Amino acid sequence: MSSIDAPMEPLTSGASNRIIPLLKAFRASLIFVYTFFLSFLLFVLPRRNRAAPPSSPRKNLKRRWLVREEEDTFRRRALAQDVGMGHDDGCCRWNTSIFYGVRNNALFCRSWFPVYGDLKGIMIIIHGLNEHSGRYADFARQLTLCNFGVYAMDWIGHGGSDGLHGYVPSLDQVVADTGAFLEKIRSENPGIPCFLFGHSTGGAVVLKAASRPHIEVMVEGIILTSPALRVKPSHPIVGAVAPIFSLVAPRFQFKGANKRGIPVSRDPAALLAKYSDPLVYTGPIRVRTGHEILRISSYLMRNFKSVTVPFFVLHGTADKVTDPLASQDLYNKAASEFKDIKLYDGFLHDLLFEPEREEIAQDIISWMENRLFTSI
Repeated sequence: MSSIDAPMEPLTSGASNRIIPLLKAFRASLIFVYTFFLSFLLFVLPRRNRAAPPSSPRKNLKRRWLVREEEDTFRRRALAQDVGMGHDDGCCRWNTSIFYGVRNNALFCRSWFPVYGDLKGIMIIIHGLNEHSGRYADFARQLTLCNFGVYAMDWIGHGGSDGLHGYVPSLDQVVADTGAFLEKIRSENPGIPCFLFGHSTGGAVVLKAASRPHIEVMVEGIILTSPALRVKPSHPIVGAVAPIFSLVAPRFQFKGANKRGIPVSRDPAALLAKYSDPLVYTGPIRVRTGHEILRISSYLMRNFKSVTVPFFVLHGTADKVTDPLASQDLYNKAASEFKDIKLYDGFLHDLLFEPEREEIAQDIISWMENRLFTSI
């Protein structure tokens, strides 16, 4: 049996967390929900019309929570500024900036541009769940050596961007932020072809964004590495109760999640660098975040046949985080006239951090150059 036919473990799109095996953790969680609703009915509803005192404990708790979240954001943004952007050899110029998203959240961004030569195109990188754009500095420099410019954006709740670390209130918001970021980049670089790149959950975000007609016409194509396209809960009841938990306790963390994570690279140094990076979220997955992953994955699986954007999907056959067979289904069912797939035998989830990362990056560059040549 080949590695691609091997039974898949229960999946999430986060490289450092899994939606927990159900019954041990959810017994306690269901009791929590039952107790919460009972308390709500007995104590909150009868008093809902009473004016809260000016300094109520609830308001004080919320204020303290917001202060802690703001302090954490400032700390992460300072760390993001210090992340290495590549070797300063005079061949690449780089910069960091703040972009305000569709809900006016401050999103931390990076850019890399070649110093010499005519620009062939621009790639916009949307990172995966729990990581950040700074991890792609080496990939960006390889792109600049081939005369591609690169932009990258940290999602809300990730890297140096606003929000609670590891918390994604809405992946549709990330999709909208991606579209707005693309529009800004195109306005600043008129006439330069643009590509969207997304890894893991970022791949799901990019695919959904590029499925919107007004975004599809702005890109020459999209590149997806290990996209989160068939994400299944560890038990059917998880999918049933996830919407309720997402509303009742959206920031709640599944304490039974695998904090050390599933192996995502065959390079021990890359694994050590990832899980010792303070900007990589390694805590248990948050309820709303998990629900959003299930929701976008379900939407995309139902709409493969409506995909018309040119794309290149890359996946490792030994990936235990996202499903390589789902990438094959996307390739088989999509209506796109210009589409390609490459499955790497025995490779794991973080393709651009595998020992063969430079060859994989060159596969992506070659696809973009071929796409630009055929679209002339």
